[in-house]
Amino acid sequence: MNEIERFAQEVAANIKGLGEDRDVQALSRIWIREVTRHKYGYNFSWLGRPIIQTPQDMIALQEIVWRTRPDLIIETGVAHGGSLIFYASLLELMGGDGVVLGIDIDIRAHNRAEIEKHAMAKRIRLFEGSSVDAPAVAEARKHAAAGKRVMVVLDSDHTRDHVLKELELYAPLVTKDCYLVVFDTLLDDLPADLIENRPWGPGNNPKTAVREFLKHSNRFAIDQDIEHKLLITVAPGGYLKCVKD
Repeated sequence: MNEIERFAQEVAANIKGLGEDRDVQALSRIWIREVTRHKYGYNFSWLGRPIIQTPQDMIALQEIVWRTRPDLIIETGVAHGGSLIFYASLLELMGGDGVVLGIDIDIRAHNRAEIEKHAMAKRIRLFEGSSVDAPAVAEARKHAAAGKRVMVVLDSDHTRDHVLKELELYAPLVTKDCYLVVFDTLLDDLPADLIENRPWGPGNNPKTAVREFLKHSNRFAIDQDIEHKLLITVAPGGYLKCVKD
């Protein structure tokens, strides 16, 4: 065994241990619950744009993109555009012609302007419209041409019905060994008082959508190693690996 293989085995053992440590898992859930009260995920940016994401999940996404080498990353939910720029910068580092398609029902003018003038704009395509309406799905299918490796990230309306519809529409575009990432599954584990003036919450959120989706799909499996090693994630049970063509 060479040193690279030895280190990989050590890391695998570390992750297994973290997954089995109930105290560490519980402490992590308490920690993210409490920092959510302070909008922890709003505090970070990527190359100058707010990303509204935890650094731990950003690291996981970087590892996924680098390992799976998608040609196309589709993200529903644009917000300030930081995540689009994040994905675009990873694709830029890898070379090739990879692009990011961002779909949002309302791309605000000031955010669009900042995205379009950014150095990574050359790898970003924007589409304004509901992610579950036919025009947006057609746009995604157009970009996901035959032979492309496709990754999908869902981060828009967080109600169960909306996310379930997104899963049904966009999961077929994800290619084998790539990922379908469903964000904010954490909502199912948060107390209702942390979710004010929103149509989603405990019992009605991305995690409940994932549970229903997986009852009827054998193409995807939850990659539990990711959440075990991160400990802090807004997507517990939301990192879905495509295991079948």
